[in-house]
Amino acid sequence: METTKRLLFLDDIRYPKDAYQYTGQEIFQRKDWHIAQDYQEFVDWILENGLPDMISFDHDLADRHYLNPDSLDFVEKTGYDCAKWLVEYCMDHYLDLPEFYCHSMNPVGKRNIESLLNNFKKR
Repeated sequence: METTKRLLFLDDIRYPKDAYQYTGQEIFQRKDWHIAQDYQEFVDWILENGLPDMISFDHDLADRHYLNPDSLDFVEKTGYDCAKWLVEYCMDHYLDLPEFYCHSMNPVGKRNIESLLNNFKKR
């Protein structure tokens, strides 16, 4: 008997079926994704349920992230902040990183999340 994968989808506006439209990844057609729309929901879900088998990350989790147009400071936590928290959680609990995908349409944010997670995975 095959066990069901626990899937966590981090995105403030899209659903997994939306990500399938531009990624073509079949896993986004599944109906059993748990959805976290922001940093706190992401952290709370993992603390309550343990690590999922797979997480798909969006980077931009709010309409307004930056304090002003020229600022690099964030008002809202992003998917990158979630990824950093996940790495620290795995390190603190001696856990392997779950499988991950980054469905973000922000190319710089996507690259940053993938780089962080892939570097941790290589350790």
